[in-house]
Amino acid sequence: MRTIIVGDVHGCASELQSLLDRLAFSNGDRLVFVGDVVARGPDSLGVLDVVRSTGAILVRGNHEQKLLDWYEGRQRWLHGEGEAKPPIGKMHRDLARSLRPVDWTLLRTSKPLLHLPEHDLVVVHAGLDPFLPIERQEPDTLMRIRTVVDPSKRRGDGHVLWGSLWTGPPHVVFGHNAAPGLQLHPWATGLDTGCVYGRRLTALVLEPGQKVPPSVAARKALLVSEPARRVWHVPAHERAEPRRLDARHA
Repeated sequence: MRTIIVGDVHGCASELQSLLDRLAFSNGDRLVFVGDVVARGPDSLGVLDVVRSTGAILVRGNHEQKLLDWYEGRQRWLHGEGEAKPPIGKMHRDLARSLRPVDWTLLRTSKPLLHLPEHDLVVVHAGLDPFLPIERQEPDTLMRIRTVVDPSKRRGDGHVLWGSLWTGPPHVVFGHNAAPGLQLHPWATGLDTGCVYGRRLTALVLEPGQKVPPSVAARKALLVSEPARRVWHVPAHERAEPRRLDARHA
């Protein structure tokens, strides 16, 4: 069976379905999501339905964790075990209130790291601390890291994308950071290509037992993308300016 690893969906259910159609996804394929399948986009419940109906594996992202933190804190509060309901923004609060019991079960059973030894890779949402072995990585790091300080840099703040310093093995497939777009480091592949921001939804497709090739050209040949239908969410730091699809969002 093929292994299909999909970048951050963020509630873009129609783009996800079109991507699966483009891939001719079948029950014989293994589908993996890098996390952040919900929030910001138009149809989080529809995406969760696809995750369940396909038997996909969901790696936990920071947005799933935010919902779970709210749910677990609220349960403690309702049982008199907490001092107050946990804080959460309106978007996530409205989404949390719409989730069905089966959705909460799916989120609770997700894990922050998935080993795929037949492909010599791991899947996480955000990444790894490149200076630590995998067994010492913290869950918060797996779900939130973007950059690290490069000790070899003597100028500027020295921050670089964590994947540029990961030397493997294994190869790491991740999402979370849409700002730089597709990331093709020697030992890490970042699939968050900003569908919810009006760009595209991207998947890495591996044949049975196939390893991720180190060559950028060979790796690009394994990628399949679906254009976004529209801009579904504008980041807060861009809302003060007119939205345009310039080179950063192409």
